[in-house]
Amino acid sequence: MYAEGWRQRIELNAAVEAFREARSKPHADPIVTVAVRSDGSVEGITFDRPSGSPELDEAIRRIVILLAPYGAFPPELASEYDVIEIRRVWTFETALRLFAGGR
Repeated sequence: MYAEGWRQRIELNAAVEAFREARSKPHADPIVTVAVRSDGSVEGITFDRPSGSPELDEAIRRIVILLAPYGAFPPELASEYDVIEIRRVWTFETALRLFAGGR
């Protein structure tokens, strides 16, 4: 549930304009892992598969940081984890979409 809320926040609040120029260049859909601390702050951002466009990757990094902090973990999640990693495939069409995915 927490990861789903995180995804929705990114998709609903990311300014598509931030990606417009970068996404017009050849790129792959990047796979990005974001480590979120129990207080909702970002511990790290890892590109498991970069897009091939440094501008697009930097735009993703900026969006993740700008939208932080995210919600604090619910008590049941916080009692078990200090940090969780959320891995998603980022796609850019008419809107930003994040899909669960791996390598």
